[in-house]
Amino acid sequence: MVPHPTRTASRILRSAVAVAALGGGAAAQQAYLDAQLDDLVRFYQELHANPELSFREKNTAKRLAAALRQAGAEVTEGVGGHGLVGMLTNGDGPLVMVRADLDALPIAEKTGLPYRSKIYTEDGEGRAAGIMHACGHDIHMTNLVGVARWLVAHRDRWRGRVMLLGQPAEERSGGARAMLDAGLFRRFGKPVAGLAIHVSHDLAAGSIGFGAGAMMANVDSVDVTMFGRGGHGAAPHLTIDPIVQAAQLVLQLQTIVAREIDPTEPAVITVGSIHGGQKHNIIADRCQLQLTVRSYSDAVREHLKQGIVRKAKAVAAGARAPEPAVAFSEATPALINDAQLVARCVAAMRKELGDDKVVPVSRVMTAEDFGRFGRAGVPIFMFRVGSVAAERLAEFRRKAEPPPSLHSGTYYPDAKPTLRASIRATVAALGALLGGH
Repeated sequence: MVPHPTRTASRILRSAVAVAALGGGAAAQQAYLDAQLDDLVRFYQELHANPELSFREKNTAKRLAAALRQAGAEVTEGVGGHGLVGMLTNGDGPLVMVRADLDALPIAEKTGLPYRSKIYTEDGEGRAAGIMHACGHDIHMTNLVGVARWLVAHRDRWRGRVMLLGQPAEERSGGARAMLDAGLFRRFGKPVAGLAIHVSHDLAAGSIGFGAGAMMANVDSVDVTMFGRGGHGAAPHLTIDPIVQAAQLVLQLQTIVAREIDPTEPAVITVGSIHGGQKHNIIADRCQLQLTVRSYSDAVREHLKQGIVRKAKAVAAGARAPEPAVAFSEATPALINDAQLVARCVAAMRKELGDDKVVPVSRVMTAEDFGRFGRAGVPIFMFRVGSVAAERLAEFRRKAEPPPSLHSGTYYPDAKPTLRASIRATVAALGALLGGH
């Protein structure tokens, strides 16, 4: 359950006394955080057991809003759908944003954990689906609450304002845009910097991963419908087969990446779904494909999109079929970490956690709509947080098995060491930006 405000305030007061007795410093900060962790883990487990899909995060938003209010933030709900903004003010100084995402995925959980999600609902296509926080958003929200508590309990260590952002619909790439369209920066101020975390399935808990520049990809979802003329499977000469067209298109799409894009430029076209026909002996009149398209360069992104349309039309023309329908959606821009912001924050993180715990990581072709805040003119830094205990990673290596990836029904973080590192790293970065010492 979300902690009672009186008990929370009492814990904060006791922890502040402990900090004073220890005379401040890293040891005192760790003592304060250790006193909070059990309660934060309970909050994380509550979020994990009660996930909600993108654009439906009503109860999740209320839980997070209540926890931020209890920590001492002034919270505004309903910013761009289920988005929320918690503000902390502590004298004159810059405004810095810290963002967490709210939504879960249509994945049935298979972890066997006592607090596992047992919730099923309809997905966006009207199909029954399990729901699970398989991408760490429950950790991200808990980190936000832990950071808020630390800031309130240590007002002597920072000056300025902190915007604590609860963003909906990251997985559908709509929440950041909705909050921006709702006047986020006009209403609450434009931050000088934005921070966010993302859990990592293959980085040991207790470690932080960082990189500057483009770290996550442009992404577009594409729906292609190939049309034909249906008929009997025994008389294909009287039909135009859309499934044959789809099969040809799958292969043709790969030539865009293999033969049209500079090999040094990252690019991916994946056909993730193909549906056509209903029975053995019936040739259908249409076949539908769903694609994900990924890149870093805006020029490559546009080339891929134009190439998909061109290839689909060419296949249809070759079959004397009607022109196909091609629709693009769920566009997400590349996430580009600001180099100066990264350098400033990483120095503070290494001072807090140690050089060996803050390590460079490679960019990936997954997506994150946190990049939209960068496109809106705010320097951003999303860093990765190791979420699997070193002992578990070692066991996977011993078995020559990869650890469960994000978006897997068997992924789960080791919450306590993950949160300990993520909160310390976020607080250290904020200290570097808000005059911390």
